[in-house]
Amino acid sequence: MAIADLSSILKIFGGSSPSEEEQESLFGEVLLMVLARASSSDANMAPVEIEHIQQVMERETGQELSAADVRKAARPELYADANLRKYLRTVQKQLRGQDRITIAQTLAEIIKSDCDISVLEIDFFNRVAGALELSPAELVGLSAN
Repeated sequence: MAIADLSSILKIFGGSSPSEEEQESLFGEVLLMVLARASSSDANMAPVEIEHIQQVMERETGQELSAADVRKAARPELYADANLRKYLRTVQKQLRGQDRITIAQTLAEIIKSDCDISVLEIDFFNRVAGALELSPAELVGLSAN
């Protein structure tokens, strides 16, 4: 199953809970979705951001994606029925805590990758972190033993 087809996310919206294997796919799909949308959140999908997303996806999921896969995941039509925040609020319950943190951390990487951070990108990050229900402590890596 190709990560870029977002089928695990669509399955959750169909009302089912993911198995362990599906949870891994879900993490990859959510990661791609968030990173791809971030790259277009400031209306400028820089080639360096696309390349960085490809590197992050390979590092975090083992999946090699084409630039076309990244652009496909960023398409606004995917979010016609519900915005990204609504998707994230629904799927965050199915993600492991560390997966939610990884999504936020890699999102910050992508936002910083073109060395030009816009107010729109900061707003996007804050909305994603809120939808994933991440606390400020979790975002900076603090956790009790």
